[in-house]
Amino acid sequence: MRLVHTSDWHLGHTLHDFSRRTEHLAFFKWLLRRLEALAADALLVAGDIFDTSNPSAEAQADLYEFLAAAHGRVPGLDIVLVGGNHDSASRLDAPEPLLRAFDVRVVGSLPRGGNGSVDYARLIVPLKDKAGIEAVKVVAMPFLRPADLPVIRNEGVDALIEGVRRVYSEAIAHAERERVPGQALLAMGHLYMTGTKISELSERKILSGNQHALPADIFPGSLAYVALGHLHLAQEVSRESIRYSGSPIPLSMAEIGYPHQICVVDIDDGNLVSVAHELIPRKVELLRVPADPKRLEEVETALAAMASRANLPPDEQPILEVPVLLVQPEPALRARIEKALEGKGVRLARISTWYTGNGQALADSLPKTTLQDLQPEDVLRQRWAREHEGEPPADLLAAFHQLLGEAQADPEAT
Repeated sequence: MRLVHTSDWHLGHTLHDFSRRTEHLAFFKWLLRRLEALAADALLVAGDIFDTSNPSAEAQADLYEFLAAAHGRVPGLDIVLVGGNHDSASRLDAPEPLLRAFDVRVVGSLPRGGNGSVDYARLIVPLKDKAGIEAVKVVAMPFLRPADLPVIRNEGVDALIEGVRRVYSEAIAHAERERVPGQALLAMGHLYMTGTKISELSERKILSGNQHALPADIFPGSLAYVALGHLHLAQEVSRESIRYSGSPIPLSMAEIGYPHQICVVDIDDGNLVSVAHELIPRKVELLRVPADPKRLEEVETALAAMASRANLPPDEQPILEVPVLLVQPEPALRARIEKALEGKGVRLARISTWYTGNGQALADSLPKTTLQDLQPEDVLRQRWAREHEGEPPADLLAAFHQLLGEAQADPEAT
């Protein structure tokens, strides 16, 4: 059996108001070619299919067009999707009966029976090999919200962590009872594990924060492979068989250097044989120029030295962040940056500002001074020093004293 593991597509995502649809469609086109070339038996998508719980009609259409294309292009391909913390569980579940006819299984929410108990049988998804034999059983677990978890009252035990552990344990035990010799047992999940690296700009710490990072021992050694989603950096967790595939595109500027990839997982006779990685080509560059904050004059020089991408279609032009180190306030900052970028064929997403001052709050810079001892100009100077070098400009001081004089002359006007 050959399985392809991916996650965190975030269809409908925008970065500083720039649509990522061109990149997602390019990823789908590439993925279809790879599924065919790899002769994949199954595609596992471990959550965060959409970027929001209320995705656009366009984002939903893109998903269904991809699923239809995969069904037609790779006959016999099984596809399993589970819901993530960004997804609407009910929205994913709604078309599942129809999608099942196309060998697509969707588990958006934790399924329950008529009596309210978890229907573990509906979490177990069989995968067929090329001979049509069920060679793998997957515990397809969606993102578990606190309301999904059993009540744990043991003192000294984290109720959320223990609740997740119990749900997985029951589901895996159910799958163990169903499987036959030679079948591999896999699990999917969308969760945050201990000992991992996260992108602070785009990954929410799910459940209730870092203190609820889940230990790898919730996955027993009987699992041949665990396909995880949520973290956008591809990484192994504790052992080779537990992995985050990572997102297919960078979802924030913090992820520019991530190796975005798919995991190609080979299973034989119920055991993991190998895990390979294939890097996903980037359709659109994400740039930070300069790489580190520089003074404005240096920034303008760096931008002027950039190669032009004006020949690219607008939706394929790079998305750019410009970090600037400011010595003093610069009212014309954006105008100067935009002028330096004229004709460069890039999309300016953000100007991030850094300051050369000491960064100290007023209370820290004057620890032995009370507010009554301060003169208004002292406050201005300390505030200036927090972000800027040197002394406040003379014109700024003059304007300040003019305003101060007007306020003191007519207190009611303030």
